Amino acid sequence: MKAQIIDGKAVAAQIREEIQEEIKKLDPQKSPPGLAVILVGEDPASQVYVRSKGKACQQVGINSITLEFPATMTQGDLLSEIERLNNDANYHGILVQLPLPPHIDSQKIIESITPEKDVDCFHPFNVGRLVIGMSIFEPATPAGIVELLKRYKIPTSGKHVVIVGRSNIVGKPLANLLVQKNANANALVTVVHSAAGDLSRFTREADILVAAIGRAEFIKGNMVKKDAVVVDVGVNRVDTPTPKGYRLAGDVAFDEVAEVAGYITPVPGGVGPMTIAMLLKNTMKAYQIQKGN
Repeated sequence: MKAQIIDGKAVAAQIREEIQEEIKKLDPQKSPPGLAVILVGEDPASQVYVRSKGKACQQVGINSITLEFPATMTQGDLLSEIERLNNDANYHGILVQLPLPPHIDSQKIIESITPEKDVDCFHPFNVGRLVIGMSIFEPATPAGIVELLKRYKIPTSGKHVVIVGRSNIVGKPLANLLVQKNANANALVTVVHSAAGDLSRFTREADILVAAIGRAEFIKGNMVKKDAVVVDVGVNRVDTPTPKGYRLAGDVAFDEVAEVAGYITPVPGGVGPMTIAMLLKNTMKAYQIQKGN
């Protein structure tokens, strides 16, 4: 393997330490930053994510509460709960864990969160500000990717970034972050997806390749330019004949691509830890905004 590993776990730990130090400097007589997480239903993956977020908050000194409701919860009751949290000064960030049960309109729920507490940056108001380069918050996973590139001193200005995937959570917001005319951006961005047919025509041209397509080990070594930076956002379960029954794999065939790339993120331990770290950073920013700092 020739590629240098981009260690998201180590960078996320640095960010948590920075937030922890920032919180220690706050007036102890005042309430600390607070994050309210809402979980509807019993999706196993969502439960894991929510527990991880709560643990991370506790480590840095953010006051976190997890509100768990049955999958039968009505949309009206969920909207009422969000309205209560919108008006609760103890919680500066509100996060509704997705996916929601099918009878609940996710977009309506997202839009019910006041923009100043929308630490996921899913509200159309915050998405619009992101597009025009005036973001209040930045979506956690895309912001985590940009932060990894920054801390590893990987330049983006004038570089060709190819993003495989156009989701509202990763692909689109990451493209919007990287095209802005500012530091750690100013890139030439191409977003490709299934309609492109042969994706390798584009991936082989990338100085920085971001895989966020949700298909295990889809990006092979022959799809990557020599010495490219490869960022793997995917987390997929691959069945294996082991006691556990599966292994985690990214969207990149790691061993194969690592022989070609200059830098690469692993799965796990790459982008994943950064998502929670940047969520904590957004919660801290929300606290500062609401406190008038």
